[in-house]
Amino acid sequence: MAHPDTAPAAPTEILQLGMAFWGSKALLSAVELGVFTLLGAEGPARLPMLAARLGLHERGARDFLDALVALGMLTRDEEGRYANTPQTATFLDRARPEYIGGLLEMANRRLYPFWGRLTDALRSGEPQNEARDGEEDLFGAIYRDPATLEIFLQAMTGVSLPTAHSVAQAFPWTGRRSFADIGCAQGGLAVTVARAHPHLRGIGFDLPAVGPVFEAYVAKAGLSGRIRFEPGDFFSGALPNAEVLVMGHILHDWPLDDKRMLLRKAHAALPPGGALIVYDAMIDDERRTNAFGLLMSLNMLIETRGGFDYTGADCIGWAREAGFAEAAIQPLQGPYSMMVAQKAG
Repeated sequence: MAHPDTAPAAPTEILQLGMAFWGSKALLSAVELGVFTLLGAEGPARLPMLAARLGLHERGARDFLDALVALGMLTRDEEGRYANTPQTATFLDRARPEYIGGLLEMANRRLYPFWGRLTDALRSGEPQNEARDGEEDLFGAIYRDPATLEIFLQAMTGVSLPTAHSVAQAFPWTGRRSFADIGCAQGGLAVTVARAHPHLRGIGFDLPAVGPVFEAYVAKAGLSGRIRFEPGDFFSGALPNAEVLVMGHILHDWPLDDKRMLLRKAHAALPPGGALIVYDAMIDDERRTNAFGLLMSLNMLIETRGGFDYTGADCIGWAREAGFAEAAIQPLQGPYSMMVAQKAG
């Protein structure tokens, strides 16, 4: 029997988590509608102007914008003018170089409906994306269409930039002369590292279709003289030669045998004393606290036929199996960590 002074248990946290998709979809729709970009371009605005410019029906407009205020995505002053927060002004305005909305745009179009099939994925162990309906797998569908590919690569830049800044600062680049980003996507990491360390020369390694998007991104950054694109397939050929190889958001896409194979290829490509950086939302070794990493692994269940996320201890073990002499985990920003593995000199 409960003590009379003890408050009865409340299901608040359960309900907040169970209905969290409400807030998620409100944010995704705001990105889709261009709410943050409009406010970035024109400044604070009242409800009638925003509703008209965004094409919102009067029935839901006020609740939608006030929900974004309550969720911490917008502010509203005493005169009723809505404005971006410092974070949304930086990261969700399409005109800003720090824009990460590409990832959210992809989540809105693709992941949101596919995650509605999570129960099916848990029962079957099979992907729940385009592949479930007999179409190409995730990467086949993305790389086939140039427009879809560009959106995907922009999304990868959005999710990678904060971690790329951390990698640029956390790894000891002094004394290294070259690096190669394996699965470079649009080039966010390569540009970030090269800007932070002017003595470095870089390579972006990815499938040939990525080349024009990568080269345009690097050229816009003014770094074409120091960063070049090298086309290739890390399954069918060797990896580029460089003193440091980087694999970000790569290992988690693939089954265990492929993970081990990629680490062996990295070891073979590196010179004596070279280093491999692997970063992902690595799950904590006790598998208790990094919810984002665990949910990312479920996303791999939905999106791939064998991919999964992993702990730092897992990654160190695979690196040692591949021949690396030393390996250690270093936390980065948010849920992300990197493994740095050294090849014997």
